[in-house]
Amino acid sequence: MSDLTTTTDGKQKSSNTSDINNVSQVSLPTEHQQQSTKTNRTPIILNGPNREKYRSPLNTRYASVEMSYNFSEVKKFSTWRRLWFWLAKCQQQLGLDITEEQLDEMERNLTNIDFDFAEAEERRRRHDVMAHVHTFSRCCPKASPIIHLGATSAYVGDNADLIVMRDAFDILITKLVRCIQRLTQFAQEYACLPTLGYTHMQPAQLTTVGKRACIWIQDLLMDLKNFDRMKRQLRFRGVKGTTGTQASFLQLFNGDHSKVEELDRMVTEMAGFSKAFIICGQTYTRKVDVEIASVLASFGASIHKMCTDIRLLASLKEIEEPFEIEQIGSSAMPYKRNPMRCERCCSLARHLMTLINDPLGTHSVQWMERTLDDSANKRICIPEAFLTADIILFTLLNISEGLVVYPKVIDKHIKQELPFMATENIIMAMVSAGGNRQECHERIRTLSQKAAERVKIDGLDNDLVERVKNDPYFTPIVNKLDVLLDAKTFIGRAPEQVFEFISREVEPTLKNFLIPVTP
Repeated sequence: MSDLTTTTDGKQKSSNTSDINNVSQVSLPTEHQQQSTKTNRTPIILNGPNREKYRSPLNTRYASVEMSYNFSEVKKFSTWRRLWFWLAKCQQQLGLDITEEQLDEMERNLTNIDFDFAEAEERRRRHDVMAHVHTFSRCCPKASPIIHLGATSAYVGDNADLIVMRDAFDILITKLVRCIQRLTQFAQEYACLPTLGYTHMQPAQLTTVGKRACIWIQDLLMDLKNFDRMKRQLRFRGVKGTTGTQASFLQLFNGDHSKVEELDRMVTEMAGFSKAFIICGQTYTRKVDVEIASVLASFGASIHKMCTDIRLLASLKEIEEPFEIEQIGSSAMPYKRNPMRCERCCSLARHLMTLINDPLGTHSVQWMERTLDDSANKRICIPEAFLTADIILFTLLNISEGLVVYPKVIDKHIKQELPFMATENIIMAMVSAGGNRQECHERIRTLSQKAAERVKIDGLDNDLVERVKNDPYFTPIVNKLDVLLDAKTFIGRAPEQVFEFISREVEPTLKNFLIPVTP
């Protein structure tokens, strides 16, 4: 039963009488105050949608057309009608008295939905499914007697939700594959470009720009596999009846268990699913929603980590997200190039990660075969999770195809830190030239401390290399310093790891989705 109704002007009203009674406790403006407000208010020019009502930014500002449609009323209620049509068609094939004329009438009106009539019916009946049964019957008078035959509300509600979530994963998977593809091209291009590594957000051993990108890609590959696994493992609720026992359908088929089983199988197949739940209460287990929200939240964590890395690198001026010619970074500071796309992804990712709490709570309080307190919560959190993931991926596509790298800035930062990192190499070279390891260590330590003092206290460049060159003790290796300080000798197997990772993990995964690595 519906716990919320929608009026023709779009306002939502509670069907709970306690909510209605509580209105009297709210301090409402008097008729005089309302009239005064209307008189003094500056006229608003409305162009297009009604801007005097709240509209979710997820739908109006961010999400793609395809994902918005996927969770639209048109998609939802036309899917309900398809489910009713499939049920009737299969019932006919299994021997129930349903005519071709009735089926044809239903099929012709799958998308012929009078939403105004349906909303009026819901206000009248306080039941969304029965409102649409009557709306469908209105345009299918001949089929009216057999619409929703033997079914319960969850037959259309739950099965339609499963279809919509499956289709939503298809939309996300396509976009995620493209993001991985673009980041892979970026990783290949910069596989050998040395850059400072950071642990504890402090300079550490060198890595490469491409290797760091592979850390992001590896997380996204795990998300891609999670999306694909979740989509493939989704099971149809199927044709189960009021409490999942199929009693009503067993009665329709005069106790013929084989026909009830076949009906369930046939409708499941028509809906495009390979499996249906054998066991369910009135609804499919809400643990499914927990698993779906979990993989989406996990994806949100991957995005937050990646985009935070890019924001930090942007603050160092080493890497930037795309910045358009007429883009404004700050209303007060014209020079700024804020990483607004990555900031948006982080903001939305935080929201996505929090949505897991709703399905967890809902599943935990589904008493016995079902309680209706899942409905209002579910119709908010599940669409929001997919819509949020969708806009994150749309934004990430833009980021990943236009990342800008500044090699000279990266090299400057390396040169500020590399002399300290190279001290061990210098000691080994001096020992090889006949020096004493302990004596060399003490001299390097003293010079390093003085250079560090110059950097931290005086704010000057690191001059450790010059100090080593000017110290007669290190004369035997002065001509080797350029080699000892070559950044590429400090990146280990990072380039090889990049290409091995791409060939052994990225390319085989992307091939499964029929999208090559290169354009």
